[in-house]
Amino acid sequence: MNRVNTAAITLCLLGALPMAASAQSSNIGPVEGEREFSLSGTGSNDRDFNSGSFGVSGDLGWYLNDNMVAGVRQSINYADIEGEGVTDDFWNGSTRGYLNHHFLDNRARPFVGASLGGIYGDGVKDSAFAGLETGIKYYVRSKTFILARAEYQFLFSDTDDATDAFQDDGIWAYTVGLGYHF
Repeated sequence: MNRVNTAAITLCLLGALPMAASAQSSNIGPVEGEREFSLSGTGSNDRDFNSGSFGVSGDLGWYLNDNMVAGVRQSINYADIEGEGVTDDFWNGSTRGYLNHHFLDNRARPFVGASLGGIYGDGVKDSAFAGLETGIKYYVRSKTFILARAEYQFLFSDTDDATDAFQDDGIWAYTVGLGYHF
């Protein structure tokens, strides 16, 4: 009789494990004060999609509240360009601050945001840029996510250039990666 009771209690506890796990999964995503780190593969091209590059991008962010993150992003890119009068390898980078607002409290969390920074290196004119971005984070675990982001960055050298930059001197940047909250 004692064995039957022990077996019944064990089965009940094992049966409750999935419910306990699903109860924990409701705590998906960040909370105010947490930090975020992500590492992504990135690509970019000119506004006419004629030439491009690939690279790596790392983000370090701080959650101002459960839906708003501010941070710093560093990208390093490599391009092998062949064209009229140009056959060369180029390295460049960009450093920027960003602010993103996340929507929804589910596993899939779309976001919109903006960034401001600079681009520098071989084959690019050292410039400042401002950008708009959108994307989605999908949480595969409570604090771990897959990230997809698209940014449009308009380049300018001084404030006079900034008014025409959105139409004339923009580039697209795409990112796919993984991230974690801590």
